[in-house]
Amino acid sequence: MLAATLFVLLAAPLDHSGFDGLLRAHVTEAGLVDYEAFARSGEFRRYLEELGRASLEGRGDSERLAFWINVYNAWTIEQVNRHGERESIRNIRKTLGLLPLKGPWSERMVRAAGRELTLDEVEHEIVRKEFREPRIHFALVCAALSCPSLRREAYLGARLDAQLEEQARVFVRSTDKNRVDAASGTVFVSPIFVWYRADFGGSDAALGRYLARYWPDGSEQDLLRSGKLRVRETVYDWSLNGVGAERPKR
Repeated sequence: MLAATLFVLLAAPLDHSGFDGLLRAHVTEAGLVDYEAFARSGEFRRYLEELGRASLEGRGDSERLAFWINVYNAWTIEQVNRHGERESIRNIRKTLGLLPLKGPWSERMVRAAGRELTLDEVEHEIVRKEFREPRIHFALVCAALSCPSLRREAYLGARLDAQLEEQARVFVRSTDKNRVDAASGTVFVSPIFVWYRADFGGSDAALGRYLARYWPDGSEQDLLRSGKLRVRETVYDWSLNGVGAERPKR
């Protein structure tokens, strides 16, 4: 027991500095990714190798969650580049022009913490199941324009709560994704909130209360808090979030 305690106290934080520098250099303020720069980067290759060798033994929840978010985002970039895709991640692994049931997120190509995984397993079997933190939906970036913007820094256990809170505020208040029509009692939301409704309380009323946490004061926030609302999805743009793409104005 004493040895295990000393290990936790003495273990250095996991090093994401290489990825941090790449994100600052090759992601725009709008969250668009220079995929070609990542493809050419030896530093990115080294970071992916480090993720594969990393040990999570004795790590706290915040550091482990930050690790897995970085894993998902880094390996999504790698998957797009490995397939040479520049239009949409949904073009990867198509069969006869159709998206197969397994899709790009079920390709077993992620190497992290000594494991071989799919992106689906990272998201659903590890991040969602083990941590039960709804704000991860604003941090995991699936390479589409309607995804959350890729953050221009790596996630770190010591700063994770503040990073997730900022990601949530920015995503919720992005008017191309979410808006409120108080007059009609209708809330238009990103499909992410519909796909993962259970993570945000499981009902329209619970979702409204969740969104209200990040909405400015006024009649729109009052509607969200009331629970008396109708939810409608906005359009999800699967175009690649690459440099040169144009995000809708917020």
